[in-house]
Amino acid sequence: MADAVYLDCDTGVDDAVALALLLHSPGVQLLGIGTVSGNTGAEQAARNTLDLLDLAGHPGVPVAAGARHPLTGTYGSGASSVHGGNGIGGVVLPRAAAGPIPTDAADLLLAIARARPGELRVLATGPLTNLAIALRREPRLPHLVRDVTVMGGAVRVPGNITPHAEANIANDPEAAAEVLAAAWPLTLVPLDVTLQHRLTVEDQDRLRRHGTPLSTALAATLTGYFDWYEASSGRREVPMHDALAAGVLTGALTPADAPMLALTVDLGADRGRLIEDPAGAPATRVVLTLAGEAAPVIRDLAAGA
Repeated sequence: MADAVYLDCDTGVDDAVALALLLHSPGVQLLGIGTVSGNTGAEQAARNTLDLLDLAGHPGVPVAAGARHPLTGTYGSGASSVHGGNGIGGVVLPRAAAGPIPTDAADLLLAIARARPGELRVLATGPLTNLAIALRREPRLPHLVRDVTVMGGAVRVPGNITPHAEANIANDPEAAAEVLAAAWPLTLVPLDVTLQHRLTVEDQDRLRRHGTPLSTALAATLTGYFDWYEASSGRREVPMHDALAAGVLTGALTPADAPMLALTVDLGADRGRLIEDPAGAPATRVVLTLAGEAAPVIRDLAAGA
């Protein structure tokens, strides 16, 4: 029986690849998608998601636009330098006829969780605002879902938005603190592992040659992503942060080192930094390394090969 999965995302380039991986995973039934402001605004992320679903031949998956702003403060300009002005590398996709459903992402998550108590697996690949809002609306949510997988954080490596913080956590630290403190089985897939595995231009070419509407679009979105990483690192290779988390959730990728750790989120001077508490009760499974290479698995699953 396929796993019931809910995706909460801020559909940028790596979210798009993660979405394709979920759609092509035979053990996954994708029941709904919520969007949040991060790589791009929640509304644009919803449009990107709907257009990608249509290209993939899955226009029936409900998509709800979620939180525009974090729990405190306001959303800024996103990560247009990395993900392009529209979040997907500036690529203009054919516009799907469907629009977001008339509810917000937190309520969509709650509706699905209540309909499938104890079954739903949640994958979060953006800031955790929607999950925190859902927790506030329904304190029993941790008992309604099977587990939660989060792409986010930098545990034992530097951050990518500050010296110590990763973007998904730093864009809404208060939400991250609430999600990490909730009593559900939580797996964190941080920069520690995602930066170890990268797609190359050869992988991009394989996606393009596969020739489906979705794989061709994914290959196109990657070009700007490669440009940004080449300018910053000197290598034309890109980490697939969100797709790695999707692979861990589906079982396509196997963790090698994934200790249970007690983590807290700094809400003070170093906002968004994840802090290990050796004296705390370990509550979060943190994937630090994988068994084997991730890139071929991500590339082929995303392509539907």
